[in-house]
Amino acid sequence: MIQQFYPQTPHTYRFELNKDMHLSAAHFIPHDDAGNCQYMHGHTYFINITIAGDELDEMGFLIDFKVIKNLIHKKYDHTVLNDHPEFKQKNPTTEQVAETIWSTIQQKLNTLSNQPKCIQVVVRETPTSYVVYRPKAEDLL
Repeated sequence: MIQQFYPQTPHTYRFELNKDMHLSAAHFIPHDDAGNCQYMHGHTYFINITIAGDELDEMGFLIDFKVIKNLIHKKYDHTVLNDHPEFKQKNPTTEQVAETIWSTIQQKLNTLSNQPKCIQVVVRETPTSYVVYRPKAEDLL
């Protein structure tokens, strides 16, 4: 994988973890204005997840990298995004995918005693197009 550099979000946490991954998935946007995107097609998504916090767990991690990969890659790789329950009421646009990944990660982080926060998710759909999702401060409480 080519090393990517992503927009940074300022924060005051002591630690910042970044996890890159890629997955292959298909989707379609069932809307007349979506042009060719209304038809089933696939992407190799490149995803960067940024987690920050002040405290490490008993092993010395904010969170183990493999936990992040298992939450996202195992769930979505080689699937049709529209078939997932979380996309039944919303279209799996890159924006919605980024927000959904953030929500999935943050729900897991909320169960950890050291309380790290997911402060950014970048989803690259094509070599020239990506979305950055950053939660509002109140979403991190």
